[in-house]
Amino acid sequence: MKSLVITDNFTEANVEALAVTVFKGEKASGGVLKELDKLTGGILASVFKNEEFKGESGETALLRFAAKGKNKADKLLLVGAGDQDEFKMPDVSIVSGTATRFLKKRNVKSFALMPRTQGDAVEAAQCAVQGVITSQFELDKYKSKRENAPKPLETFGLFIEGASKSDVENGMKRGEAVGESMNFTRDLANEPPNILHPTEMAKRAQTMAKEVGLKCEILDEKQMEKLGMGSLLSVSLGSEQPAKLIILKYEPKKSTGKKGELLALVGKGITFDTGGISLKPGEGMDAMKYDMSGGATVLGTMRAIGQLKPSVPVLGIVAAVENMPDGKATRPSDVVTASNGKTIEILNTDAEGRLILADAVAHAERLGATRIVDMATLTGAVIIALGDINTGIMGNDQGLVDEIIACGKEAGENFWQLPLGKEYSKQIKSDIADIKNIGPARKAGTIMGAVFIEEFVDKAKWAHLDIAGTAWDDGVKPFRSKGPTAVAVRTLLKLVEKAQ
Repeated sequence: MKSLVITDNFTEANVEALAVTVFKGEKASGGVLKELDKLTGGILASVFKNEEFKGESGETALLRFAAKGKNKADKLLLVGAGDQDEFKMPDVSIVSGTATRFLKKRNVKSFALMPRTQGDAVEAAQCAVQGVITSQFELDKYKSKRENAPKPLETFGLFIEGASKSDVENGMKRGEAVGESMNFTRDLANEPPNILHPTEMAKRAQTMAKEVGLKCEILDEKQMEKLGMGSLLSVSLGSEQPAKLIILKYEPKKSTGKKGELLALVGKGITFDTGGISLKPGEGMDAMKYDMSGGATVLGTMRAIGQLKPSVPVLGIVAAVENMPDGKATRPSDVVTASNGKTIEILNTDAEGRLILADAVAHAERLGATRIVDMATLTGAVIIALGDINTGIMGNDQGLVDEIIACGKEAGENFWQLPLGKEYSKQIKSDIADIKNIGPARKAGTIMGAVFIEEFVDKAKWAHLDIAGTAWDDGVKPFRSKGPTAVAVRTLLKLVEKAQ
């Protein structure tokens, strides 16, 4: 896709269509809306007056220009953005994504957007391009016939009033890195499990790392066994697919962060989850291909980091495992030993994500991590508690938790903190081992998963993101297809940015 910075008159952009943000209750009485109303021969004002378009968020209306003047475009798309007082920078990506999906369906190959936002032009441009790119992701990768699929957008123009060309260009370049990395995440999450098994996930991580300049190391099962990762390896016993531990390192040429600090992003990469011997019901099991979404988020975030090149080091770790039942599989009541020496009584083999994260977070700290953020589609309980609106967050350091929540607000992603504490931790103590991998039946399931992982963090500041409810969306949005969402990528990039 060609990016075009428009510095002159927006209405004269050399594209097929113009798209403009319209806020709730606006009139065509001034500014760009007045100018556009003239070009439509008064139709724009009429649409507002008759309330055919109210400016509600996600609302669209396509108008035609009355006659050709200096304008090259013959179409005008109004994109509703809701109340202007509530319009935030991340909403620019929603507007640009909505415009892209609407116009692509009508075979428009080029359009220009005026987001009409106040604030940092670089960030506005970044959000705009990210929205254009992520809006074009679809689930049809494996369809044999795609003749009716809309063709990719060829040119996207952007006009930000009062912004310098260099700022807009910088923002658009950043938006391209973020948007493509989010789609990289979504593509991984959407892959069928017969194609994306742990070995393939590791190969794609290696290829990506080479492309963006990251260091990559893949640990096989023998290497993990030498490190004592009995918790992680217990999950892979029932599968013919060997487990892999993916380790990515970004090291800047010159670091400006606090000396000795290292942020680690750790992801659950269960490429398919049957539940193991504690077999899941057949209905809905197909959705378990996305149980590696936490790992996909880490890989996508690290991809963007490699391109954006922040001035702080970042470590990315993904435990890639398939959870299957066979004669070698872990049984409920087995006891295993993790790499930090703690023994675990496994009472439910479907509580496997925490088992692989246990050794993964411990290894991150072993590699020098002082701050650890893990992410996983860990529990169904978080969906019951928070639905698909908020990601559950817990941690051992309130400052880190607060920082992630704040970064989420800036990025347009919602997090809701759930409590931890000794009274919860007591509930996973085992009679025959140090801890057990589940707590009391039907009680605080999300928290039980978090306090289990906490047992494997020593001195590092740590936060846990349970993305089970937010990693996938079953409904189509005006700005996004159904399916994987790449949740938390933007938030984590904000976290890295603020560490500089």
